[in-house]
Amino acid sequence: MARISRHLSANTGGSSLVAALILAGLLAQCFMTLARGASQTAVLPDEIVHRPTVIPDRILLCWFADPATLQAVTWRTDLSVIESCGEIAVASDGPRFTDRVHRVTATSVRLDTDLGSARHHRVEFNDLAPPTRYVYRVGDGSNWSEWIQFRTASTDSGPFAFVYFGDAQNNLKSHWSRVVREAYRGTPEAAFLLHAGDLVDRANSDAQWGEWFDAGGFIHRMTPCIAAPGNHEYAGELSRHWRATFAFPEHGPDGLEQTVYFIDYQGARIIILNSNDRLQDQADWLETVLAESKERWTIVSFHHPIYSSAQGRDNPELRDRWQPVFDRFGVDLVLQGHDHTYARTKMMIHEDLGTRAWSRSAGAGTVYVISVSGPKMYPVDKRPFMSRTAQGTQLYQIITIDGDQLHYEARTVTGRRHTMPFHSASGSASPTSSWSSFPPVNNRKIRSDCL
Repeated sequence: MARISRHLSANTGGSSLVAALILAGLLAQCFMTLARGASQTAVLPDEIVHRPTVIPDRILLCWFADPATLQAVTWRTDLSVIESCGEIAVASDGPRFTDRVHRVTATSVRLDTDLGSARHHRVEFNDLAPPTRYVYRVGDGSNWSEWIQFRTASTDSGPFAFVYFGDAQNNLKSHWSRVVREAYRGTPEAAFLLHAGDLVDRANSDAQWGEWFDAGGFIHRMTPCIAAPGNHEYAGELSRHWRATFAFPEHGPDGLEQTVYFIDYQGARIIILNSNDRLQDQADWLETVLAESKERWTIVSFHHPIYSSAQGRDNPELRDRWQPVFDRFGVDLVLQGHDHTYARTKMMIHEDLGTRAWSRSAGAGTVYVISVSGPKMYPVDKRPFMSRTAQGTQLYQIITIDGDQLHYEARTVTGRRHTMPFHSASGSASPTSSWSSFPPVNNRKIRSDCL
């Protein structure tokens, strides 16, 4: 082969040398395949499957501040891409938007992983108009992604919906893909996707982060992501992928930036907490964030549940430190994961482990939800204060806010609305129905499906 290569190079130049080397590689692969037998195909190693190139991949929309006027995009390339950028324009009904493109320089950071090294990029689009549909692409000036659309938030309290996922964690490409894609089909105009931790199983596995992106495909590029870290995003310390992958706000307690933050979206304050570390520091921070909020709705998400739904689990320190703050400021809804089951409580206040029915007066409590979207399952440990439970079921939840009403709906991976009977405080079941309504609190109403 060396003699052939030298001959080609001498007579036809460097391009023939490259062609000869490619041909040699293809022939070697063919010989290897024949040696294994025609009926067998080798499994590609993760280093090849998840290898970065000059073409942008793992493209993700995030918010680092006001979703009405700002948008961050992150993506990955190989190390040969030193300088990168994003281009943006107001979307139009035809292709002439390219005449009005604005280019923004990106920042980049090298990430060394268990599969090799890559460069992660971040661009921030500022001074956007609310609510407006934009089109963007990212690249290095020569190698680009496709043009992708997103919409900025409104500055008023207009209606919107978002999707909440419990743990994805395992078999992301083969199993979690069904859930996120079905959720997109059911709610294509979702304002954002909220993940309550354990997006992956091994914090620093580049292959698993790659599968998480593969499962969501173009959805990650069009629908912004909000996420809380779970215990599986930690391997002694926070995954080195977290801050390279996401572009979340950095106004949390020192050292917990991008894992503790809030985003205000059209009348709702969405607060993300980190249930893995420094619980009291976050309780102090949360007091200020809730006291200063002028939003009509307050939704909090973190990983470990206040009221566990799995056997042999409990988080009393978390409950003692955070729930009194939730009670004091009237948090409406808490979205959690970790227990690999489904459970939704009645209206709960601190140390209330009874059988309270759906009723709220001033300071009457918060609804707590645990869910799971991936295939890993635990047995459910049903308790009297749990209004709905399920096990062995992959789910996603659609939450819609419209003025003084919050509409909550849980669906299975097949898109089926789960309609178990509603159980009252006495344990008697009312007739199965699609919806049950709850009394208003501070001129607000929560409506939920039967799961």
